[in-house]
Amino acid sequence: MFKFDDTICAPATSVGTGAISIIRISGPDALKIADAVVRLRTGTAVSSEGYTLRFGSIADVDDVLVSIFRAPYSYTGEDSVEISCHASGYIVSRILELLIAAGARSAEPGEFTRRAFVNGKMDLAQAEAVADVISAGSEAAHRVAFNQLRGKYSSELKVLRDQLVKLASLMELELDFSEEEVEFADRSRLRSLLDETSAHVQRLCDSFRAGNAIKSGVPVAIVGAVNSGKSTLLNALLGEDRAIVSDIPGTTRDTVEEVLTLGGVQFRFIDTAGIREASDTIEKIGIERSLQSLHKAELVLGVLDGSASPEEAGKAAALIKEHLSPAQTLIMLFNKADLVAEDQAGFPACDLRISAKTGEGLEDLRSRILESYSATSLSEDATLVTNLRHYEALSRARADLAAVRSGLDARIPTDLVAEDLRSAIRELGSIFGEIAPDEVLGSIFSKFCIGK
Repeated sequence: MFKFDDTICAPATSVGTGAISIIRISGPDALKIADAVVRLRTGTAVSSEGYTLRFGSIADVDDVLVSIFRAPYSYTGEDSVEISCHASGYIVSRILELLIAAGARSAEPGEFTRRAFVNGKMDLAQAEAVADVISAGSEAAHRVAFNQLRGKYSSELKVLRDQLVKLASLMELELDFSEEEVEFADRSRLRSLLDETSAHVQRLCDSFRAGNAIKSGVPVAIVGAVNSGKSTLLNALLGEDRAIVSDIPGTTRDTVEEVLTLGGVQFRFIDTAGIREASDTIEKIGIERSLQSLHKAELVLGVLDGSASPEEAGKAAALIKEHLSPAQTLIMLFNKADLVAEDQAGFPACDLRISAKTGEGLEDLRSRILESYSATSLSEDATLVTNLRHYEALSRARADLAAVRSGLDARIPTDLVAEDLRSAIRELGSIFGEIAPDEVLGSIFSKFCIGK
């Protein structure tokens, strides 16, 4: 169990790298403990106002800069101090030893942010966004996480929950007057509100695929027959020799994954083994993994060998399309255009003509890759679900609302229908922390780094 009546400390930055490290202290005795360790040039931390910077020294350790934040105007909502020191591992360790000796304890992972949540500085969805902002690897991922941190996502969920609470209040009113067989005034209006809310929840659920791809990187599978130029294409897109290129069929026997950022969006390119009938056991495993990567990809680059016969290319194109789902986007490429003056008669239709070897058409391909990703997904105003916990809660709420709608249509007793509605309200509330059991909080904040 977490305690929130004591004072904690931890490094808030990496130790031993860079020039400066920051050590964070938070809790009721933060200012007093800081004074016990740091001698300020003027005054004391206890006597200082909030949002104050003080120069000080720690005897035989380091000269430091002390930032003072008074409750409730701090990250945690408690009295807090940040000590900026040199980034030496020895210096940071020594200061932490002194702080603990003065009465602080080492913070648990995510404990500063958990205190911020408990003290009402942010809701649970915003607290989870802190970790996403830190780990964002692209402009798009940062934008989505930052919008969530600023509360836009939580506000949308709270509006939805408030709508459901209004619906529940009408049902509760009917239950109160059940003996008089009173029915809420306008069931058509009730159904309309329910359908509107259900549609909104459905949109949020549908956004998870795009949101999760932006957060983790949009998976792009490069697939095709052996020797069609897949590895050469990956190297050309990356601008470096990452994948082994050879004229020997079956050279690529496992998936090779690399990240490239285009237009502020992170794409995870996966070079796969050539898809064909193989007798070699190892190559068969590689082909199976290729198909697994293809199934998981948001975007598929189908690479056809432009120098191959139309019949061979047709078989390769058919094999690629056979494993696609309707949700995936396919860009079919006529590769090795440098060897063929024009598209061959009878050759499968392709979206782009390229040469991975010479670079012909690659700029157009980069543009198509970015364009193929939904414009809605990249919109600054779009609310995207990126967290699996949130998606699961929204999915359960969606099922509850569907049960409510079915219950109304079937004229099931109001008390039974109301229970499904209460369940949906609880699920939405669990996302931003209206209802947050300790075990859920423990699981969420245990994934944070110490000092955050």
